Amino acid sequence: MTPELPAGVERILFTEEQIEHRIRELAAQISERYKDKHLKLIGVLKGSVFFMSELARRIRVPVKIDFLAISSFSNKSGAPGLVRIAKDLDDTIEGEDVLLIEDIVDTGFTLRYLLQTLSSRGPNSLAVCTFLDRTSRRIVQVPVEYRCFEIPDHFVIGFGLDYNQLYRNLNYVAVLKTERVG
Repeated sequence: MTPELPAGVERILFTEEQIEHRIRELAAQISERYKDKHLKLIGVLKGSVFFMSELARRIRVPVKIDFLAISSFSNKSGAPGLVRIAKDLDDTIEGEDVLLIEDIVDTGFTLRYLLQTLSSRGPNSLAVCTFLDRTSRRIVQVPVEYRCFEIPDHFVIGFGLDYNQLYRNLNYVAVLKTERVG
């Protein structure tokens, strides 16, 4: 049964069933890679919360979780600019096997900053897992070891992704109507 789409939603890109299936596959890969280890998941707020929660429930090795939040500022031309940590981790990651959880990787600027910052803190290992990967907009090449879906260059919402803080609670990923973005 197709859900009734809220106003402003053009179409569904990934259904709840597709998302659940892909997260199970990804969790199995991650569990195999980190078998016999403890894994620390670090979610980038706010968008990663839905994905990280579902992923963590399915990973079959012991996990710890922590969160950080970032703020990005563009310059006057709209080009990517300064990135800073708005909410830092609660605990150290020194000596930990860390999996950084993102909702979406786009240009790569923010992820590059986060990887540089976190790697300087002495983790045993540091890898990236993203829900959505928009490689068509990549400017900075960054390593993404795990991804649920690669997406085209559309503004997407749902399953943690928002438009003006709305639509995060959709249980699917949808394309926002272009007249809403701007």
